[in-house]
Amino acid sequence: MKSKITDIIVLAIATLIWGTSLVAQSIGTNYYGPFTFNAARFLIGAIVLIPFTLLINYHKNKKETRNLFYKASNKKLVQGGIICGVIIFFTATLQQIGIAYTTAGKAGFITALYIVIVPLLRIRSGKKFPLRIWLCIFFAIIGMSLLCLNEKFVFEFGDTFILCCALFTGIHILLIDYYSSYVDCVKLSCLQFLVCGVVSTVIALIVERPNLQVMSEGGASILYTGIFSCGVAYTLQAIGQKSVPPIAASLILSLESVFLL
Repeated sequence: MKSKITDIIVLAIATLIWGTSLVAQSIGTNYYGPFTFNAARFLIGAIVLIPFTLLINYHKNKKETRNLFYKASNKKLVQGGIICGVIIFFTATLQQIGIAYTTAGKAGFITALYIVIVPLLRIRSGKKFPLRIWLCIFFAIIGMSLLCLNEKFVFEFGDTFILCCALFTGIHILLIDYYSSYVDCVKLSCLQFLVCGVVSTVIALIVERPNLQVMSEGGASILYTGIFSCGVAYTLQAIGQKSVPPIAASLILSLESVFLL
């Protein structure tokens, strides 16, 4: 029980960081294309975590400190890192594109709709939920709409991207729920960031051709989202979901839209 309470607090901290980072992401749209922004911040997130993965290896097996992803769980770790990294790529790209065309309040509300998407995806796999879960989801949606939608809700161009982002976020929550039971969460986060960062870099070089001079002007937004939103928050999510079921985790993480206000 004590461990579960700790993990709930960990998820709440991750949610707080994500809520505040949406502002930095919005600022970043003034300086970077979505692929360039995500390439930089996810690679920073991976770099931040590399020392911690080395430290974990050092304590577990001092003879294999050069290998970041070793041992029997290696195959599961690489598999999870690649799959989660690709899903995060789509999630982050859709959100970064969408946030340039919609308001922060609407983006926060639509993104948090993954609290509906997660149980729907679980139902498709044969999982059933008691009425109290659906009531919690219903009241959570009502509460978020009252907090976030301070204007007339009109579904616009950017909202479509944010809605798709919510779908991929729900998928990512379920994937983390699965892989966090088998592998070290810090290593999983590091690898998924690396995959997302590399994919984003390749596409950015082809599509956007980043300008280093312009990039330096909005460096603060990249550093904040790279270190805190990626390096810290996503890792805390993976750690917190070790004992918190995905439906409960999605409800906690949906508070992102509240912290955004």
